[in-house]
Amino acid sequence: MKGLTEKQRNILGFIEDFMEVNMMAPTVYEIAEHFGIKTSTVFAHIRSLQKKNYLTRSSKARSISLKHPHKKNRRPAGLRSVPLFNSPEDAGTARSKNSEIFYDSSMLRNARDLKKLFAVRIGTKMGDFGMLDGDIAILKRSPESLRNGDIVLMKIDGTSQLRSCHEVEPGIMEFISGDHEKSVRSTRDGNLPVEGVVVGLQRSM
Repeated sequence: MKGLTEKQRNILGFIEDFMEVNMMAPTVYEIAEHFGIKTSTVFAHIRSLQKKNYLTRSSKARSISLKHPHKKNRRPAGLRSVPLFNSPEDAGTARSKNSEIFYDSSMLRNARDLKKLFAVRIGTKMGDFGMLDGDIAILKRSPESLRNGDIVLMKIDGTSQLRSCHEVEPGIMEFISGDHEKSVRSTRDGNLPVEGVVVGLQRSM
């Protein structure tokens, strides 16, 4: 990677790792979100990488293609793989894992929570809460506690659904769907069918 700045090397490494795990190129927005920089800055780095013959890109989404992909697996600092399930029903067992995605472990308060993470691709019937069909929700299994406004994946009538939880009165939690289906109530210490709480989101562009 001669002739590259440190930021360009990091961006190129992120693109390589993202493509290896997700089998598709990241969007400019995903690159910008990961590094905490503006999309205009990402475009500038990508143009430089194109001029230096490291990658190509068209105007289409996810069109980045590497000219000289490295065979050696490298992983940007902070990124860890998380099992991805293409539907919430698949998330019950590790054996049904469909693929993996990268998640920035620096977003976690406790590094031990990494082992509890899993990801689910959002479907049209899972409610919205600002999520779109095809988005990927990052969840943590077996949350120790729930807070007002938490979005959880829970089993209701045999179907996995996204619900927003709210404490409507001391000790009583109400779980509300984004598409106005019937809400569910339970005590805080009740045996809730909560499969995980949403801790992050990857937008499908």
